[in-house]
Amino acid sequence: MVRTCRSCEICTMKHTIHHRAESRGTTYTGWLHSRHSFSFGRYHDPSRMNFGALRVLNDDVVKGGMGFGEHPHANMEIVSIPLEGDLEHRDSMGNRAVIRQGDIQVMSAGTGIMHSEANANPDQEVKFLQIWLYPNRLDVVPRYQQVTPDRSQRRNRLQRILSPDPEGEGVWIHQDAWFHMGEFDSGSKAVYEPKGKDNGVYAFVVNGVFDFEGTRLGQRDGLGVTGDGKAVFESLTDGSEILLIEVPMQGFPA
Repeated sequence: MVRTCRSCEICTMKHTIHHRAESRGTTYTGWLHSRHSFSFGRYHDPSRMNFGALRVLNDDVVKGGMGFGEHPHANMEIVSIPLEGDLEHRDSMGNRAVIRQGDIQVMSAGTGIMHSEANANPDQEVKFLQIWLYPNRLDVVPRYQQVTPDRSQRRNRLQRILSPDPEGEGVWIHQDAWFHMGEFDSGSKAVYEPKGKDNGVYAFVVNGVFDFEGTRLGQRDGLGVTGDGKAVFESLTDGSEILLIEVPMQGFPA
């Protein structure tokens, strides 16, 4: 959990929590290798239940031809970001799609939905991030959305890929959350200022190495930042890639 100050009701100090890649939970079934930044399934750590409205950040690798059979979800915003390979999606709303590297998929489970996910290729792995967020209201009508952002727009800058705005860039969800991704040369900086003054920002390093105020962040490390002020991440290697997730830290139904 993020540290808080007891000396004041509204803390304006900056606080961080560092989740090293090797500290994450693990699920291995033979066809699935998953690393969990937060408690999930059989991995349970009371100190890593969530970061505000961010409930799950799973780093999944699925063998060729294998996948998750049909299963239910409700009252959760679910985001999938493929990193390599192709992921086939089917759901009870009648959607059937393949999401590929560069795509962003969102599913608002709302009142309830059934879906399945499987590796679309028999001879190669699919690697993807699956992220769950608590919604800002319960029992919405389930919905599905998939987009392919122009990746050239994230070269040495942050590109918005998710927001609460149905007319905004990328996909949208039922939560006051914003996702940005960027790919940086060595020495370039990612500068992010939260849109909500009481929001937190969770940074996840997809590739490469970054520095945050003297803290070295390696591949698949996570860093949660709360408190007033912008967050500045400097790339220490060429081709470094980062995902920034801004979420409310409180006031959401869970």
